[in-house]
Amino acid sequence: MNGFLLWACVLGAALLAEGLLARYELLAYGAGWRTPSDELPDGVPYARGAAPERPPGAYLVYLDGIGKRRIRDSRDGGLLVEALIAGAPELRVLGQVQPYSPLADPLADRPVWAWLRRHFGLLLFLHNVVQTFVAADHRYRPLYNRAVGSQIATQLRLAGYRPDSGVPVVLLGYSGGAQVATGAVEELHTRLRCPLLLITLGGFHNGANDLTHAEHLHQLTSTNDRIEQIATWIFPQRRRLVRHSGWNRAVRAGKITVHSLDPAAHFGPRSYISPTARLPDGRSHLDRTADTVIEVIRARSARDRENAS
Repeated sequence: MNGFLLWACVLGAALLAEGLLARYELLAYGAGWRTPSDELPDGVPYARGAAPERPPGAYLVYLDGIGKRRIRDSRDGGLLVEALIAGAPELRVLGQVQPYSPLADPLADRPVWAWLRRHFGLLLFLHNVVQTFVAADHRYRPLYNRAVGSQIATQLRLAGYRPDSGVPVVLLGYSGGAQVATGAVEELHTRLRCPLLLITLGGFHNGANDLTHAEHLHQLTSTNDRIEQIATWIFPQRRRLVRHSGWNRAVRAGKITVHSLDPAAHFGPRSYISPTARLPDGRSHLDRTADTVIEVIRARSARDRENAS
């Protein structure tokens, strides 16, 4: 019992510290005390895939879930990004955006957090969980959306994107990355004036962000995804009764298309991005997820060609 109380106290103190730290970073951005960094480590390109010399089919920004801790890493070791680049060489793919840092500051590269990672790795995930709820909080959401939307716009420009070019930008948000993706819409529309396509994968988001300037949102989900189901339960804006939420306005406008990826789970050995879990057709869950994302993007490009002809 004493051990349980000790761990409860430690967890409570960690949650309190995380809540304060998460808000501090955002307030430091808003007050102008610190400016976001747009530099990448040596050897890390601003985008991979299609060459920048000619307009690509689309720019795809991958916003990973709460496992994102540094510029290079992702929860699957980069397998989804690799599969997308291999399956759609016409895409320019950005995977370096820090969705849980308004200052674009990789968490695991900070000296204190490097020590914590060696001793209390769970706190790194806890930090990003808290940041997701800060991004969803109505008090901080506008500033958070502006901060990360600006970060995405800057990285796209450095990757070769030209405002008003008409080249579509695809935001692929996994889990909590969906909160960031839906929140970045207005800032990207203002800064780049680009066609915006959103894809959520097991999206954990509050449904409050305005999707007026998004062309469409494709919701990749599964009946076995308990994490996304929790989001629809705890955030009232995701429920039909809250008719004026950004999500429900988009639903009524016909902007939401649901794609079932049953029987995938949110995480674990049967997750959406598992390279080992197999479907009856022989594909892995990772293969099917990458195929679905590519099909959605190419279908949009095909409609553009039809409309232009």
